[in-house]
Amino acid sequence: MWDSLIINPMINTLLVIYNLVGGNFGIAIIVFTILIRLILYPLTVKQLKGTQGMQDLQQSKEWQEAQKKYKGDREQLQREQLRLYKEFGVNPMASCLPTLLQFPIMIGLYQAVIRALSVTPIQLLDLSKHIYPFVPAAAMIPLNNRFLWMDLSQPERLMIAGVGIPVLAILVVVTTYLQSKLMQPPSSNPNDQSAQMARTMNLTMPLFMGYIAYIYSSGLALYFLVGNLLYIAQYAIMGRLNWKNLLPQKKAVPVQNSPVQNSPALKKPVKAGEKKKK
Repeated sequence: MWDSLIINPMINTLLVIYNLVGGNFGIAIIVFTILIRLILYPLTVKQLKGTQGMQDLQQSKEWQEAQKKYKGDREQLQREQLRLYKEFGVNPMASCLPTLLQFPIMIGLYQAVIRALSVTPIQLLDLSKHIYPFVPAAAMIPLNNRFLWMDLSQPERLMIAGVGIPVLAILVVVTTYLQSKLMQPPSSNPNDQSAQMARTMNLTMPLFMGYIAYIYSSGLALYFLVGNLLYIAQYAIMGRLNWKNLLPQKKAVPVQNSPVQNSPALKKPVKAGEKKKK
């Protein structure tokens, strides 16, 4: 089932693109990533609307009053939140669906890249079982796995002075962080639970994606990098990038009166002729 729905379509799509772009598997992965983003574009728009709806709800007077009213009752606050979801027409899953769909695509692409770049007779025999009859695979296999300085079937390292630098993994970390920061809507309450969770994800997700790009094939890392850049470009076209999120946020420090200023003794009127006692 997994092979039929995910692996086989990906392998054959990559082979067809590879044939069309003149036998460059790196370009094939880039074109494949663009196709995936175009297919997911309607879901991206829905994600944007869902995120905007969540932002409007969090800034609404009804939600702020509910937080104050049910501050000590978590269950009642959750019920009130669900009611406001319906009232505002917000679907929390709408903002998560494109992200969730990326995981089967990510796993499938990794397996598709590894199988498409088969070199041994046994691997080539296994690959032939996944190729559709109309794909002219005989003229293409084995595929050219070189792209720039990379072997797309192996983890990427750029050798500089004898040291392997994981350039793609670093770029994946940077672009994933930029993506999460630029697309994060401003929060009216920085101490809100959802805002705190977003800040945590802004740190953990780039590191997780960078680690995957570091240990797995560079073909998958290339997909991550191009996908991040396209995702940022889509939001830029829609005018939804929050550039202010990249600036350091100043924390408001509450001003407290000193104990001396609040002392009752200072509030008593001084009687005429009253002298200080030494």
